[in-house]
Amino acid sequence: MKKLKFIIFLSLNVTLVSCGIYSFTGADTGNAKTFQVNFFQNNAELVEPGLDIDFTNSLQDLIQNQTNLNLVNTGGDLLFEGEITEYRIAPMTATAQNTAAQNRLTIGVNVRYFNTLDEEKDFERRFSFFFDYDANAQLTGGTKDEAFQVIFERLTQDIFNASLANW
Repeated sequence: MKKLKFIIFLSLNVTLVSCGIYSFTGADTGNAKTFQVNFFQNNAELVEPGLDIDFTNSLQDLIQNQTNLNLVNTGGDLLFEGEITEYRIAPMTATAQNTAAQNRLTIGVNVRYFNTLDEEKDFERRFSFFFDYDANAQLTGGTKDEAFQVIFERLTQDIFNASLANW
């Protein structure tokens, strides 16, 4: 009976300890405890009001939700900064009457990532993604909200993967 209790205790202990080491998000934060996301200024030719703060907040939220790092305003172990470099709407497909059937919104950001604890992981890289929508729809209200949600989700996840996921 004592032997059985010992085996059960040992099995539970090994299971709990090993689960503590693995991150289900795949994040590798090393010894970092804090992160900082500086404001992503909108430097695109076409400026959409509020895009910059919405994107900055989306990146902060994703990192907070997928890591145990604490968000700080200055002196973060991991630093994300950059600018929005592209906000473009272009026709994608044509109808038989030579008018646009679909438009594409593309948003691009330039990101500089600094890991103060491991400078070999630093990078500067451009990320972009798009959202296609019906040409008869205006990019306002629900369509714009949906477009931003889809694009921000992809951009922030790509930035996360490049900086912290080692994929």
